[in-house]
Amino acid sequence: MKISQSIMFFALVSLLYGCGEKKQNTQTTEKQALTTEIPALFERHGELASAAEWPKTKEKVKELRAKIRENPSDVKPRLQIAVIYLSEARITGEHPYYYPAVLKILDDVLAIEPQNFEATTFKASVKMSQHQFAEARDLATKAREINPDNAYVYGVLVDANVELGNYTEAVTMSDKMQALKPSLEAYSRASYLREIYGNYPGAIEAMKLAVEAGLPGSEPQCWAKTTLGHLYETTGQLKQAEIQYKEILAMRPSYAFALRGLAQVHKGAKQYDEALAELDKAAKIMPEFSFQEEIADIYALQGKKAQAADKYREVAKMLDEDARSGHAVDLELCKLYIKTGQIDSAIAYGLTEHAKRPNNIDVNHALAAAYFKQKDNEKAKQYIEVALRTGSRDPELLQVASAIALATGDKAQGNRLLAQARKTNPRFVL
Repeated sequence: MKISQSIMFFALVSLLYGCGEKKQNTQTTEKQALTTEIPALFERHGELASAAEWPKTKEKVKELRAKIRENPSDVKPRLQIAVIYLSEARITGEHPYYYPAVLKILDDVLAIEPQNFEATTFKASVKMSQHQFAEARDLATKAREINPDNAYVYGVLVDANVELGNYTEAVTMSDKMQALKPSLEAYSRASYLREIYGNYPGAIEAMKLAVEAGLPGSEPQCWAKTTLGHLYETTGQLKQAEIQYKEILAMRPSYAFALRGLAQVHKGAKQYDEALAELDKAAKIMPEFSFQEEIADIYALQGKKAQAADKYREVAKMLDEDARSGHAVDLELCKLYIKTGQIDSAIAYGLTEHAKRPNNIDVNHALAAAYFKQKDNEKAKQYIEVALRTGSRDPELLQVASAIALATGDKAQGNRLLAQARKTNPRFVL
């Protein structure tokens, strides 16, 4: 689970209102034609439309739009709407609408105040969520030059460097973030870096600190608990994972990612019908492509080939919609086409992503798996060596690495890698 996917509302609000941190003074451009056009809220549907905060959200946006009409040069209400829309994107999953809408709002702010720290940092966060990682890093670097004492911007720099494969730099940025402001956001990033470097016990401990640092029942804390549950899943602690997800749902029954987590627990126990029921609930709440992909995965495990194929095609269409909105999805398509056996397409998308971030371990993992499926073991070995360079103990990565080692005649290495996978997760099955 990528930290870059978690643009958390509490952190954005903290940044917007300062929380005692230094903010940059900026000058409004004189005699500039200022637009008062703000993209509308995307109407919620289903269970999310009945949530208690939805009427308040609509009323707040209406109030802020009125303030913008009254004083177009005031950037604060524009930034407040951007924060609300980012929260709505995460809650509803309507990323193809909200991310371009937020970028328009932020660009309007930057037209008024080119050195506005909050707008620059928020824009970097949106670019992260759109998987435009190099641009996100450049924007966050610019924001840090404007205000080097704000913890949030270092979090974006952690995320961007992780996705670009600059892991040493990511650790440096994480340490700086921790020093400036220990918080849920800082602990969660430390957890992810520990996971990348193969330290699952340390990752779990850091994510527990993130949970403890969150406001009970808040969306950020639920996100942290979901991530903690995922770490428990990866290490075979399904009961502990289930506890996290059920605690979230006791507070937020419509939290779709916790429903997805419960589905993964059921899947791990081979309770496929129960897993599908939870994924169906999650998919009705949020149009998240990964929910549909996991439904397809379970159909495949059940031997329902036609249903799986139909669902995978649906996922491809969802990813195409994301791509049209500016979201880079080449890695996701690479992984999808490996599952569907369209290996030439998988490699093409994987190489496109590799050209942008050749040192990222996830990209190299996917390409190694694709070339292995194509029976090009030498190329598979080339990419898997890069994927293993941080000492990751991810069982799925180690399984692919083991298979490649065995196929290239290194039986000792293959067996060693399998043993490491099972040490991470004693439940791990080939």
